[in-house]
Amino acid sequence: MNTSEHVHFIGIGGYGMSAIARVMLEMGHTVTGSDVVSQELTEKLAAKGAKIYIGHTAEQVHGADLVVYSTALSKDNVERVEAEQLNIPTLHRSQMLARLLNERKGVAVAGAHGKTTTSSMIALVMEKCGVDPTYIIGGEIMNVGTNAKAGQGEHVVAEADESDGSFLHYHPWLGVVTNLEADHLENYNGDFEQLKGAYVQFLNQIRKDGTAVVCGDDHNIQSILPQLDCSIVTYGIKSEADYMASDIVLGDRQVSFMLSHRGEKLGTVALSVPGLHNVYNAMATIIVCLTSGISFDSIVQGISEFNGAKRRFQVLGEENGILIIDDYAHHPTEIEATISAAKATGKRIIAVFQPQRYSRTFFLLDAFSRAFSEADEVIITDIYSPAGEKQIEGVHSSKLVELIVQNSNARARYLPTKEDVMLDLKTRVASGDVVLTMGAGDIWKVGAELAKDLNKK
Repeated sequence: MNTSEHVHFIGIGGYGMSAIARVMLEMGHTVTGSDVVSQELTEKLAAKGAKIYIGHTAEQVHGADLVVYSTALSKDNVERVEAEQLNIPTLHRSQMLARLLNERKGVAVAGAHGKTTTSSMIALVMEKCGVDPTYIIGGEIMNVGTNAKAGQGEHVVAEADESDGSFLHYHPWLGVVTNLEADHLENYNGDFEQLKGAYVQFLNQIRKDGTAVVCGDDHNIQSILPQLDCSIVTYGIKSEADYMASDIVLGDRQVSFMLSHRGEKLGTVALSVPGLHNVYNAMATIIVCLTSGISFDSIVQGISEFNGAKRRFQVLGEENGILIIDDYAHHPTEIEATISAAKATGKRIIAVFQPQRYSRTFFLLDAFSRAFSEADEVIITDIYSPAGEKQIEGVHSSKLVELIVQNSNARARYLPTKEDVMLDLKTRVASGDVVLTMGAGDIWKVGAELAKDLNKK
């Protein structure tokens, strides 16, 4: 890539956009960008030398050689319109990422759940083992305090987003699929088969010298394997796979297991993050790193130091026997996995969930209603809807609470706002409780404020 390019990012403050912008800066590009508000990610970019504009105006694209935009951006955005009128090349965020990923040994991590954690694990282990990868991740790696870096090595690690089909721009060396579930169906005409077909296309775009690394325990992944014409490596716990985990010990914010390859025991793996789902994430990481030429012993040491990704079972505070954890879980399977991981703390679980998107709530209403059985208490807030999404008649959090009470947990309540939740929790939490905030919106603010309040006390 021509490092003398001036690249302008419209919506530079998002995790995906800011990560690419950071890599562009570190590669020597001139980077400018705009967003509606200043925030931590934009401030970090400014500190590294990016010119950040707050608000969108046409003249901000002037002088750019390339303009990058995100899915969230409307086609009539003034900067995007101006770029097109000036014949400045415009690329979707995924197309920009493809320029980086496709020209090196790209490791693209796809799946309904676990993308951020798995890609963060891979990046950290490679970093610890001297591979010096470039990585572009949708969440901050807690160990290093960033979600992106331009490395000097030949590997590029990135999440591959299926939500809008943008992962079809990638032709990776290694394509990882952690799981396959019905989500984002609003972008696939409500048809799960269309989504599965997109995964088939993604994996069949893997380079000829590359490999698909997939979870063999996932029945939806199993169903598409006959359609793949690439090399495949499987991992699992329940079904027979190339790599298998056994002797799993689930602990309080930790887990360990024995990893075997085709019947041969490789050794014990100990993680500093909890839950069965992280056993799967770790197996995918280990396979990628072994394929990249790193020794098993080095991988085990590196992965043991992984402290998680931001908003992935992130401990926000622990005071007087009260533990506050925040997680990005916004899908029924993720909710179940997160509550299960919290169960290992031995504390009483108060699960606070903020649904995200009317469309997701509509398509997965029944599954959501059955996801809270292991919680001791459930609080549901109003649906967090991105700008521009239309409300669907009959889809409401109060209806979800009714169904949760009916299908999985009689101790579910509806509290509309974050302020309602805060007032409720401040008066009732006690030693022995874990408050677990979950959702892809801004519910994390409840956990952060509660942790601050408890710390003061």
